[in-house]
Amino acid sequence: MGEINAADKARYDFKKAMQEIVEYRGRGTELISVYVPETKLISDVMAYLREEQSQASNIKSKTTMKNVTGAIDSIMARLRTYKTAPPNGVVIFCGEVPRAGDQTRMVQYVVSPPDPVTAFLYRCDSEFFTEPLESMLLEKKYYGLIVIDRKEATIGMLSGSRISVLKHFDSLVPSKHHQGGQSSVRFERLIEIAAHEFYKKVADNATVVFLDSVTDLQGILVGGPGATKDFFIKEGYLHHELQKKVVSPLFDTGYTDESGLKELVDAAQGAIQDMQLTVEKEYVQRLFGEIRKPDGGLSAYGEEEVRTAAKMGAVDTLLISESIDKKRVTASCSNNHTHTLTVNDDEAPIQCPDCRQPLKVTGSQDLIDEFFEIADSFNTRLQLISGDSEEGDMLLKAFGGIAAILRYKVA
Repeated sequence: MGEINAADKARYDFKKAMQEIVEYRGRGTELISVYVPETKLISDVMAYLREEQSQASNIKSKTTMKNVTGAIDSIMARLRTYKTAPPNGVVIFCGEVPRAGDQTRMVQYVVSPPDPVTAFLYRCDSEFFTEPLESMLLEKKYYGLIVIDRKEATIGMLSGSRISVLKHFDSLVPSKHHQGGQSSVRFERLIEIAAHEFYKKVADNATVVFLDSVTDLQGILVGGPGATKDFFIKEGYLHHELQKKVVSPLFDTGYTDESGLKELVDAAQGAIQDMQLTVEKEYVQRLFGEIRKPDGGLSAYGEEEVRTAAKMGAVDTLLISESIDKKRVTASCSNNHTHTLTVNDDEAPIQCPDCRQPLKVTGSQDLIDEFFEIADSFNTRLQLISGDSEEGDMLLKAFGGIAAILRYKVA
């Protein structure tokens, strides 16, 4: 698999697995989580698990004892396939989870974490212990966002493709007009004192959310509709460590609320080329540019049209929404009709399109994984598009979450 697609697929598989793992609940303390760092000898882990299995024989509930020992057996069987732990370690989740009626089924996930596992851990509980892995889902790069004028300010954060509002302030700074009985000079001074306190409040909150809480801050983007943003930075209200991270130039925006944060990120695209949101916007805007051409340009959209073009080798870049929750299944009926269909992950049993008999699923694959395989076969770039951006939302709602930029037009 191509280097870029392989890395993207690994991230996608990790994220999808985590979405499933965190939902499981056991009927008792029967779900086992094992974290094995690269430095831990597999033989030592096996010895630890044998000891835990021995201790499990003291569990009063025979059902729980059977489920726990069975899960430990399954984990040890998987660990026997390793001579040493992989570079980032390995995490195994295993246990019995409820299904219809009083039935249970065993689930097992072997996860290759994107970051190193730092310590050996064994835990048996009513849910899988995922906290160390959940932190690995977070983007490692952040940009701080500040939009400000004399009326209000908003502090936010750009993380991957997500823009988050962290703080919003109304300034309460009086507008510049005369109040009855007050001299204009004194009133002007009151205004400037109020503005100073407002700027100081914004700066103090920026210190808390950026300097004290975020370790991978790449830079701070500052915007606003007038000269206030320039005054705020020039007069040194920000902490000196944050001041060093302010990206130049400052950016003009029409608003200073949540929509102002979005304006700021759009205006600053040239300064944040490596961020996921900027990359996604660039690809989706290229697609829309092709679609707007009178003949549709080098674009394709919709699952079947894109799959056909991709299997011809005509696709340069596949654009797939991460929000798609579908699978590609092979199924047959009692009359020996076989079909390959796309269905929702939670879709009920399906009927044969030919004879309306129930279809029995004989094979299943995640739809996005299928497109990764097609992309790999034809040296095609696959770009996953988050649903967090306006472009990602439009891709999902207007084009079913699947589109492509073509190498050449398909007849």
